[in-house]
Amino acid sequence: MTYITLFYIIIFIISINFVIDKVLDYLNAKNYDNPVPIELEDVYDDTEYKKSQAYKKTNYKFGLWSSLFSLVLTLGFLFLDGFEYVDNFARSYSENPVIVALIFFGIIMLASDLMSTPFSYYKTFVIEERFGFNKTTKKTFVLDKIKGLIMMAVLGGLILALIIWFYQQTQELFWLYTWGIVTLFTVLMNLFYSKLIVPLFNKQTPLEDGTLRDKISAYASSVGFNLDKIFIIDGSKRSTKANAYFSGFGSEKRVTLYDTLVKDLDEEEIVAVLAHEVGHYKKKHIVFNLLASIALTGVTLYVLSVFISNPLLSNALGVEIPSFHVGLIAFGLLYSPISELTSLVMNQLSCKFEYQADDYAKNTYSAEPLVSSLKKLSKNSLSNLTPHPAYVAMHYSHPTLLERVKNLRK
Repeated sequence: MTYITLFYIIIFIISINFVIDKVLDYLNAKNYDNPVPIELEDVYDDTEYKKSQAYKKTNYKFGLWSSLFSLVLTLGFLFLDGFEYVDNFARSYSENPVIVALIFFGIIMLASDLMSTPFSYYKTFVIEERFGFNKTTKKTFVLDKIKGLIMMAVLGGLILALIIWFYQQTQELFWLYTWGIVTLFTVLMNLFYSKLIVPLFNKQTPLEDGTLRDKISAYASSVGFNLDKIFIIDGSKRSTKANAYFSGFGSEKRVTLYDTLVKDLDEEEIVAVLAHEVGHYKKKHIVFNLLASIALTGVTLYVLSVFISNPLLSNALGVEIPSFHVGLIAFGLLYSPISELTSLVMNQLSCKFEYQADDYAKNTYSAEPLVSSLKKLSKNSLSNLTPHPAYVAMHYSHPTLLERVKNLRK
């Protein structure tokens, strides 16, 4: 195989991924005007349903144009040998492979972020604003961007530097050392994400004493679940949309409730949502997902180690001097179809886990408060009640609202 053949394989993969994604979006959009299922007729009234349809159609058109822009930019960058230009620029500052790679990825990531910022701004301050979701100020938007870039530079740069150093020192065995570093980082993030990262962007406060905390504590005690750390996060700082999540293990486990969730749901519904999250913990879903992520990372790194030394990877992107950092990008593009298939399988497993967590909540607390909470959350986020099955299979990590309601009531 020549590097030119590999180049056109990469172009084909990028193009076919775009086509498949847009076909799925189109099929899903065709379902926007479908009648609401009988089981969900109480989610929207006529006015609200029309608003939800308008919201989905607006996002569909926006997604089409933004992804088309990304496709044209990516293909143009490849055909015009953009990677060769950036690589030469990075090499003009240093001969050290680690420094060259950090400059190279720094330019790529910064340019990518700058290109996507206008779309992010429009999404936040035009679309989300128009439909009443946005609470983000322009100051918060800018600060989030700056903090995100700093985090990417510090954490991403450190991990990248270690990976390339391991490669320089151990060559074909670098994947084992890299796997160890990534595994350690993943575990630490699972344990301390809420303590270390979340406070950079949001304020978290312990849930105050009162009837809600009493009900949560009573439920946790009834299922033998030690839960002392219950926090409220100021999600309303950015959006009216609500959420809740479980994080950590052992003494570090905690439940975080968005203030918008506490506002939108009554106490019985909040406890039902919490029961669902406890179900994930009790059914070992969090541990499984962590181990699956680590295993998939190991497999990917091993495959990378087999191909990364082949100069065809760098040459396929128009870069004459073979290097780890350029080969890494080429590998990522070539590996994307496998990543899509992996995501498809993981989505199916995730949906199965969601059913199990719903069943746990139903059996240890009550089904109806969870049903009503799911309906309220769908209504408040103008969710799609009639998604296309193919779109669901590829993009949904949770069953549809209709499927969850049917499961909870059977």
